[in-house]
Amino acid sequence: MNAERDAEELIAEAVAAPVDGWGFGWLAGRATEERPPWGYARLVAERMAHVGAALDVDTGGGEVLAEVPSAPKLLAATEGWPPNVEVARRTLRRVGATVVAIAPDGALPFRDASFDLVVSRHPVRTDWAETARVLRPGGTYLSQQIGPGTMRELSEAILGPLPPPTRRHPDQAVAAAEAAGLRVVDLRRATLRATFADIGAVVWFLRKVIWTVPGFTVDRYRAPLRDLHQRIAEQGPFVAHAQRFLIEATR
Repeated sequence: MNAERDAEELIAEAVAAPVDGWGFGWLAGRATEERPPWGYARLVAERMAHVGAALDVDTGGGEVLAEVPSAPKLLAATEGWPPNVEVARRTLRRVGATVVAIAPDGALPFRDASFDLVVSRHPVRTDWAETARVLRPGGTYLSQQIGPGTMRELSEAILGPLPPPTRRHPDQAVAAAEAAGLRVVDLRRATLRATFADIGAVVWFLRKVIWTVPGFTVDRYRAPLRDLHQRIAEQGPFVAHAQRFLIEATR
């Protein structure tokens, strides 16, 4: 079987696979990514156990929130991508969370000072003013976010050379938090090694993590995908690096 046919079979398999929710189980045995050293899920669980009301913004499919062993009495989550809303509602029944569908970039549909804790893993965009508004005095915002130039090697393998990143810098987040009246009490950064063992893993990842190659479709990028397939076949797994940062702020 020639390399081109192998590529097409792997790509077709990845295109047929669902990408709902925010789990990455489909990549098991095909791709890896190091985890940040701070243990975001553990930090969320610790804080959830000591508050009365909490909110998870951009919950995805609810995967992180569902693992909280001791949920607060009032627990809410928001999600702006319609395919994830029903996934999150099913996933979060166990912890009694109410999942609210919101419009991208829309205001948080909650009263002022509603929550002791607001958390968010990989938010699309942090609305710092809205976050500060819904936090109670003394409340905490805890978020693991995508850092600048994340997966840059993969983006450039498909798109070609890119200019230096100008968005998602941790210092920008700190400035925005402080401008909204919050006090940043913790900021940590991590660079994490990721590997892709076949082009199917690459295609599935690009379909799911849509900011890596904005507007990605297989038809549009078939030529660089075939080139990357050949590179993996000759050199082994493709290596990229994810950028993450943890920010914690209080009102």
